[in-house]
Amino acid sequence: MNFDYNETQSMIAQSIKDFAEKNIRPYIMEWDEAQIFPIPLFKKLGEMGFMGVLVPEEYGGSGLGYHEYITVVEEISKVDPSIGLSVAAHNSLCTNHILTFGNEAQKKKWLPKLATAEHIGAWGLTEHNTGSDAGGMNTTAVKDGDFWVVNGAKNFITHAISGDVAVVIVRTGEKGDSKGMTAFVFEKGMPGFTSGKKENKLGMRASETAELVFDNCRVSDANRLGEVGQGFVQAMKILDGGRISIGALSLGIAKGAYEAALKYSKERHQFGQPISSFQGISFKLADMATEIEASELLLHKAAFFKQRHKPVTTMGAMAKMYASEACVKIANEAIQIHGGYGYTKDFPVEKFYRDAKLCTIGEGTTEIQKLVISRNLLKD
Repeated sequence: MNFDYNETQSMIAQSIKDFAEKNIRPYIMEWDEAQIFPIPLFKKLGEMGFMGVLVPEEYGGSGLGYHEYITVVEEISKVDPSIGLSVAAHNSLCTNHILTFGNEAQKKKWLPKLATAEHIGAWGLTEHNTGSDAGGMNTTAVKDGDFWVVNGAKNFITHAISGDVAVVIVRTGEKGDSKGMTAFVFEKGMPGFTSGKKENKLGMRASETAELVFDNCRVSDANRLGEVGQGFVQAMKILDGGRISIGALSLGIAKGAYEAALKYSKERHQFGQPISSFQGISFKLADMATEIEASELLLHKAAFFKQRHKPVTTMGAMAKMYASEACVKIANEAIQIHGGYGYTKDFPVEKFYRDAKLCTIGEGTTEIQKLVISRNLLKD
């Protein structure tokens, strides 16, 4: 394998760095403390092609691959993980679901506006009582002529309030039946389709999270993605790619926290020398750097599989599990290296620490990743 950035990745990385320094870094704490979801920022990212990374050019996207996509999410997340999370959710969940399972008319209708961020995308699977147990969902759709009547609610949905388009998986058959769920596209303004309360979160506070509520919402059968009963199967395939997204988010957090800790350790002096010269600190940095390298290798191997249409479920779960747990440990050690200053909001590691934890929960907990990996190992 070639471990060097290709020309496109190098250009993307530099472009994101320049953009983030000007448009993200000055507002990080303002957005975080007030839980502001900065829609104008995402419009700018859309103009640069970063909201339709995987979408072919014929639908208005950038037409890039998963290695480039990892670069986009990682570089943004090194500055503000909450912005990286929203970019990832928009690209890999909502937009990618329509790209992967939509028919030609559906792709032409929704992808161009999503790829440019004229429309913000949301994706709904989780419910209040069905987190990892997605098959037990209570949101239902009942056929009524050329429409479906939908009732229920989804929670912990990224962009539930501000999203213009949402791909939502609902139950069209028996509860617990993996072939009893179907995916539909909902658009803001549909009667009976609203959003609920915004969650007040520990971290990722500039990435909007709220409920999607359906009260006798009538959605046209033309908005159905794929066949009736295929929604759960589709969702699992989308989450395979989504785990690469969370891995990239985790990698960005890990690198951001590590780089901040490395810089601080060289600048902070105790007993007449920089604290980086003490073994207790230098060994921490060695462990952090090694875990970052391991995360990156796993992640790009998963991207390699995905790019070549090879089975990616196991490798994606491994990459997501390892990278997410590593970023939590690295953010924790970054605070330790900063000492008391790391516990204040004057240094970036405090926010990396809060943001990191979501990575071990979102798009399948660490425990679910272990379940996925072990089942596939035993099956093979």
